[in-house]
Amino acid sequence: MNKESDVLREITPLSTEDCFLIMQRLKQGFKYPLHIHPEFELNYLENASGAIRIVGDSIEEMDDLDLVLIAGNTKHAYSNHNCFCKDIFEITIQFHHSLFDSLINKRHFKTIKDMFEKASQGLIFSKKMIQLIQPELKMLSNDERPDSFHNLLKLIDILKTLSLDSEARRLNAVNKVKNYNKSDNDRLEGLMLYLHENYYQQILLSDAASLINMSEASLNRFLKKWTGKTFIDNLNDIRIAEAACRLIDTSDSISEICYKSGFNNLSNFNRIFKSRKGNTPTEYREKYARTRFRI
Repeated sequence: MNKESDVLREITPLSTEDCFLIMQRLKQGFKYPLHIHPEFELNYLENASGAIRIVGDSIEEMDDLDLVLIAGNTKHAYSNHNCFCKDIFEITIQFHHSLFDSLINKRHFKTIKDMFEKASQGLIFSKKMIQLIQPELKMLSNDERPDSFHNLLKLIDILKTLSLDSEARRLNAVNKVKNYNKSDNDRLEGLMLYLHENYYQQILLSDAASLINMSEASLNRFLKKWTGKTFIDNLNDIRIAEAACRLIDTSDSISEICYKSGFNNLSNFNRIFKSRKGNTPTEYREKYARTRFRI
C-alpha cells in the first residue's frame, strides 16, 4: 500500500480548541493499519521489542524502548512481527503544528523548529534521550489536572529537551528488517483498512476473504499469524475502539453507540465491551477522565 489514497485517513479526537491531547494505554499488540492524520504525533513505547515501526518508507524492528516524532500527514503504523509481549505500554501525544505558529521563528524555538522539519520523515530519538525524558512523559500522562496550563509548559519543555538530542536520527526510506514479508503486510493493511472503513455495517468472513483472495480458513490462519486473533475478534476490536471513542467524545446514548459501532444487539455489545475494556460502557464513560486529558 504505497499510494496515499490507500492509506487510512484517521480523524483524531483532537479538536481545534485543544492545544494537545495525551493518551496512555496498555496493549497486547498492534492492529491499527497504515494511516495518516494532520496532527504531529510523539509516540513512546515500552516492551515492544520485535515489533515493526513503519514511518513513511522506513521499516525498522524496534527495541524495548522507542520514541518517535512524526510530522502531520506522514504515513505510519506498527506491526506485531516478532513482538510477543502482552504488556506493551504506550504514551501518545498529538498536537497541531499551528500550536507554535507565533513562536516557532523566535530564537528560543530554533532547535524545536529544526526538529519539526526533520520529523517530516519521522525522527527517532536515542536510547539515552528516551531514558532521560521517560519520567517526564510518564509524569505528564499521569497528571490528574486535565485543564492545567502548567501541562502545556511541560510539553514545551519536553519538546525543547528532545530537540537537543544530538544522536536523534531521521528515518530513511529503507527496510532494515530481515525476512520481512511485505506482501503479507500489504494484505493485512488492505484488510484492516477495509474493516476500519466498513465496521458499522455487516461484514461477513467470506467478504473479507474474497477481498484478499483467500479462503475463509486461510484468512483466519493468516490473521492468527499476524494479529494472534480471529477475524471476528479483530472486527470486534475495531468496533469496540470506535464505541470507546464515541463514549468519550459524544453524548450519544449507549444504545445509539451500540448500533453506530456495528453491533446489532445491545446485550451482546455490553458483554463484549466489558470483556475488552474491563468495564461496562457506562463505567468506561465515567472513568475516562482519569486516563486521558486534553489541554
